[in-house]
Amino acid sequence: MPAILIFETSTETASLALAVDGEIVMEKRFTSDRRHNALLFEPLDEIIRANGSHRFDAVLVGSGPGSYSGTRVGIAAAQGAALVAGCGTIAIPSILSTHTALTEACCLAVGDARRGAYWTAMIAEGQLTHAPSLTDAKGFDIAIRAGHPCFSLEPIRDYDIRIDIPTASGLFKAWQNASSDTRTEWSANPPQPIYLAPPHITPSRK
Repeated sequence: MPAILIFETSTETASLALAVDGEIVMEKRFTSDRRHNALLFEPLDEIIRANGSHRFDAVLVGSGPGSYSGTRVGIAAAQGAALVAGCGTIAIPSILSTHTALTEACCLAVGDARRGAYWTAMIAEGQLTHAPSLTDAKGFDIAIRAGHPCFSLEPIRDYDIRIDIPTASGLFKAWQNASSDTRTEWSANPPQPIYLAPPHITPSRK
């Protein structure tokens, strides 16, 4: 009875799910400040108890883009659960788990990167055509007026764009829909948040 544990914590509305024999049998959602440090463990305990003595064959986790802190918490918790279960942790872009990404042949995920910058990511047949990239206001306007179904994970000031929240059950569907090559690629890469810019590293003092 193959069982998969799924974490999605890239937005304020986080979720955990359990899939058994290819079907979601339990999903727990909760809302916090996008850090999810404490609230994650009660639903995780419920899911582990529901799985009983059965082992987890894999742990899936959303890698964003979204809340960097929330995504890091989810990845850390997923890696801990996988370590205990003796299985692998597989990171999947969170935006692939939205309703729009799962139902539209082609769509555009967008977000506010702050300080006058925005990010965009094209999704075709449920897969990213390229990594999320930054753009300025002019480039953002061009992108959202290109005619593709468009969604954001949170409201963007001055824009009327559909809000679509990633879910753990959607993440499992994205995994099911992925080609064998894509699954192999995801499985081979160490889980880490999707960076919209290189992570800031403070040089050590000499």
